[in-house]
Amino acid sequence: MQSVKNLITKMALKQKNSRPFTVIVEGNIGCGKTTFLEYFGKHKSICVLAEPVDIWRNADGHNLLGLMYEDPKKWSFTFQSYVQLTMLQNHLKPTTCPVKLIERSVYSARYCFVEKLTNDGLLAKPSSAVIDKWFQWIIEQNFAQVDLIVYLRTSPEIVYQRILQRKRPEEKTVSLSYLRALHQIHEDWLYHKTLFQCPAPTLILNANLEKSVIEQEYEKCESHILNLRHLEQVL
Repeated sequence: MQSVKNLITKMALKQKNSRPFTVIVEGNIGCGKTTFLEYFGKHKSICVLAEPVDIWRNADGHNLLGLMYEDPKKWSFTFQSYVQLTMLQNHLKPTTCPVKLIERSVYSARYCFVEKLTNDGLLAKPSSAVIDKWFQWIIEQNFAQVDLIVYLRTSPEIVYQRILQRKRPEEKTVSLSYLRALHQIHEDWLYHKTLFQCPAPTLILNANLEKSVIEQEYEKCESHILNLRHLEQVL
């Protein structure tokens, strides 16, 4: 465990003196995070890091995402441990761009998904405690600093229809009741701010809109994402 911590520390020190303005994009399953990242990916000044789903589907040939959905009680600890590692790698990934845009984060992994699995009894409390100990250490070491949160706020009913339409094989077991519960955790964390702490200011966007008009909503936060770094340097 100590050797792993030493490796993470070295990775963090490499980017300490040139940390980009970091934005995390949060929201329920099917809220439109990929569309949001594609929109901002056109800016050369922004490093866009998508959720590492392909890595979760192939950990030395093992589809951990699929296993988690098939048997969450058996595989939740394995999957969420790997999620935390890969999300940390995104937080620490060096970039020459002044802005880094990350799809989800170690925060939502812990506050939303690990919390939900623990509350449902699918992640044993000792396993949850181990994940939380790693999470707390990551935060204490300032390895996951965030400057802005974009919350793509949606209704569970709309994201459920989107999930049905995109037909990802791992998501075939996702129920509307699960999405409603996950939505409430996001709401309590990022909207009502009654559950856990927000690591940065939060911008809330209406992500219920169709793709044909959603870009107008994205424009509301474009100046924040592109210009806050500049303002920080000037001030």
